[in-house]
Amino acid sequence: MKKIKNNDALLSHGDIESRKKITELLEGMWDKVDSYKLIHKLMHVEGNLLHIGSKTYDMDQLAHIYMFGAGKACNAMAMAVCDILGEKLTEGIISVKIVEPGDHYINTKVYNGGHPLPNEEGMKAAEAILNMIDKGTAQDLFISVISGGSSALLTCPKPGISLEDEIAAQDMLLRSGAKMEEINAVRRHISRTNGGRLAEAVLEKGAEIVNIIVGDGVGVLPTTDFTVPYAFTGTPVAPDRTTLEDAKACIVNYELKEKLPKSIVDFIFSDDDRNETPKSFSEKATHFCLNNVPDSCEAAIRTAEEMGIPSMVFSTFIEGESREAGYFFGSLAREIQANHRPIAAPCFVFCSGETTTKVADGCHGKGGPSHELAMGFAMTAKATDGAVMASVDTEGTDGTTCYAGAVTDSKTFSELETAGINIFEALKEHDCGTVLEKLNNSILTGNTGTNLCDFNVMYVPKKGEN
Repeated sequence: MKKIKNNDALLSHGDIESRKKITELLEGMWDKVDSYKLIHKLMHVEGNLLHIGSKTYDMDQLAHIYMFGAGKACNAMAMAVCDILGEKLTEGIISVKIVEPGDHYINTKVYNGGHPLPNEEGMKAAEAILNMIDKGTAQDLFISVISGGSSALLTCPKPGISLEDEIAAQDMLLRSGAKMEEINAVRRHISRTNGGRLAEAVLEKGAEIVNIIVGDGVGVLPTTDFTVPYAFTGTPVAPDRTTLEDAKACIVNYELKEKLPKSIVDFIFSDDDRNETPKSFSEKATHFCLNNVPDSCEAAIRTAEEMGIPSMVFSTFIEGESREAGYFFGSLAREIQANHRPIAAPCFVFCSGETTTKVADGCHGKGGPSHELAMGFAMTAKATDGAVMASVDTEGTDGTTCYAGAVTDSKTFSELETAGINIFEALKEHDCGTVLEKLNNSILTGNTGTNLCDFNVMYVPKKGEN
């Protein structure tokens, strides 16, 4: 099934032939990293035996099988587990960002959590999961399905910190310009569920836990074999590599000590070692990583080969200000078409990572980092005939929009001008989502079945090719 729901609108204007290549590439990439398909390869039932990668469990020896999960790819992951286990699943609880009409589960309660900011439903989900874990025994197996976004979708602040305080803190952190790893250092330490706390709770009951994870951390290597246990860190079910000192540094470095709620600042700076997150688990916790951030580029390479178009990966570590990255890629497109380096046109260029956007207080434009990157590209791509770029948040929603991201090309700047839109004002007000949606440049997918942070693809034709 195709992921892009508004393909006709995207191909109704601009550099249409180049846009066709971009949308075909995106479809191929998303299909190859779909967690529903991957879990069906990882996990299967044979008689009374449950196989999960290299692990095998005799279900006759298990009293119960529980499932919990959260994240922006959790819908697809949980549906796959439900389809495989059927009525063997005793109980499941998940928190997702978007509840889709076609979602189907077995013995599983679904909460509609908040993202990027937490909400009360996410807190109810976290409390329900903690209550389910409390029923666990040494004869039980817990299966978690976790992907990026779980920090917000499963919010459960430590005693003394209110939900309202956590929401205010997350909003401030996301607007600060801090990197996600820095933000996570704060979020994990103020949570009863994040930073490995859920797995810690399961292990304290003597139960075993298998964690199926889609990784969204920038700076890791591509996945080699997802059927082999993986030494994962971060998330609510894996050891946490961030420390209280990292959380303090984030607050100090981004001048947030006087801005964040007092309850959170007091908690982080209390110097109580009991507030540190777990750094290791016993062998009764096993992690399987379906995908990591660079795998979107790996999938894109294979798709480009199928299309017969040369390609290169520019970086799988891209971070920084989104619009600046867009400016850069517009300049790179010009270099490729004019001087045939670092690769000759026609070609695809891929990159993955997680760019961010620093938003000033009081600014409430519509959009997200991918929309701003695409807009930045439009500013400089006007000098390169047929150049087109798509920037997407791979899980299907970018920032405050319902869109995965946007596509822009060498004609976008003039189209915006003709429509009377000031591109500089849109960037200044962080309102790129509004203007790109208005001219049918925003990419609509809904849940995609994965969450590998940002994926960016640029296509550069030979001059005069289109």
